Amino acid sequence: MQKLFDEVASLDKRCYEEFFLSEDILMEHAADGMAEYIRNKFEKNSKVIIVCGSGNNGADGIALARLLHVDYDVSVFYAKKPVSKMAFLQQKRAYAVGVKESAELESCDVLVDAIVGTGFSGEFSEELIGIIQKMNMLKAFKIACDVPSGYKFIADITLTMGALKKSMFLDSSKEFVGGIKVLDLGVSRHVYEKQSNYKLLDLDDLKLPLRVKKDSHKGSYGHLAVASGQKSGASIMSALSALRFGSGLVTLVGFEKIEIPHMLMYSHEVPKNTTALALGMGLGEEFSAQELEKFLDNSLPLIADADIFHMKAVLDILKRDEVVLTPHAKEFISLLKRAEIAEITVDELQKERFKYVEMFCKKYPHVTLLLKGANVIIGRGDEIFVNPHGTSALAKGGSGDVLSGLIGALLAQGYCALEAAINGSLTHVKLALNYGGADFSLTPDDLINEISRL
Repeated sequence: MQKLFDEVASLDKRCYEEFFLSEDILMEHAADGMAEYIRNKFEKNSKVIIVCGSGNNGADGIALARLLHVDYDVSVFYAKKPVSKMAFLQQKRAYAVGVKESAELESCDVLVDAIVGTGFSGEFSEELIGIIQKMNMLKAFKIACDVPSGYKFIADITLTMGALKKSMFLDSSKEFVGGIKVLDLGVSRHVYEKQSNYKLLDLDDLKLPLRVKKDSHKGSYGHLAVASGQKSGASIMSALSALRFGSGLVTLVGFEKIEIPHMLMYSHEVPKNTTALALGMGLGEEFSAQELEKFLDNSLPLIADADIFHMKAVLDILKRDEVVLTPHAKEFISLLKRAEIAEITVDELQKERFKYVEMFCKKYPHVTLLLKGANVIIGRGDEIFVNPHGTSALAKGGSGDVLSGLIGALLAQGYCALEAAINGSLTHVKLALNYGGADFSLTPDDLINEISRL
């Protein structure tokens, strides 16, 4: 796991006050880190254009030009003329060694965006938007310095300074950041960073439900009861996913006669030896209020998804001790309204996903929330985790039902709600990443089949 931060100005200030490093030293390390990346990836004499703004992000870019000068065909294009003290100083140094200016944007091997960084607020001028649009159209390997400017520049990689920023992991940012690499600023990243309740999940954080106990039987690995409603296919996919992911027994609980795979069981009530519940996938209006109440008349760990977020019963679910909620954006705004937290649109949510996850977790600190999206956000109490490894291959009906089954299987096997959400989510994306076919061809069955190859 890696730490995430709202801002890094306070971390920079700590470097000045506690480690006696100057702004100049931090900037030189930032530029050197970018230069090292370019030297390792591109041959000498490659053409590099660095587009610089008027502030310290532009100053980073000018310093980079000085470091690459002579070994590379490097030039600086000024989107805005230097204004900050450091930008003036770096420009003076660059002129002294002979770095050239570029009067226009043109084809190159490497294009570096150093217009604005994380400190920027406000709107871009039409002229600046036009420059970034032209940058995006150029055929070059594109590098963002610290963050893509205004999250409008489409980078192949973002070389970010000191630490990871939360803004880089909004769904709307995913199109722009590309790969991400953190550069040190004169001290180890572990020294530079402070405590943070926000964490970025790595695929290596995944803990699979491996069977290490030799003296065991099917009852040793839990029993998941899955509510089977109006669209029974969704609950069947969840159940198959759970069975494949280690749950010893899986029972569909419903009130209609349906055909089910032979390895699953079917019942009209929650079996007595059930260790966890899964509810909501394809539920529709199949369950009456009394039947739903009966299904929930226990204190078992629960994964809740889909239709349940539009029902009154979700408020009772919020009272449970071990519960994982897995809404997508539209379902989450319904939940926020029903819980009297906020009444917002999907667009408003997508702009401030972290804010609304925090609001929900503050009101319900015992509930584990998994907000689906391009970057999954998992929250419980004051701890927030981001899974950035999602892929558009998962944008297909049934993918979420498989995720519910994965989480349900872990709950049934004794994982706590937060562990089940984190490991279920990491497994979900890993299944998609491991799939060998075309991304558009991935189906829920493919995901379930991939479980056996983890």
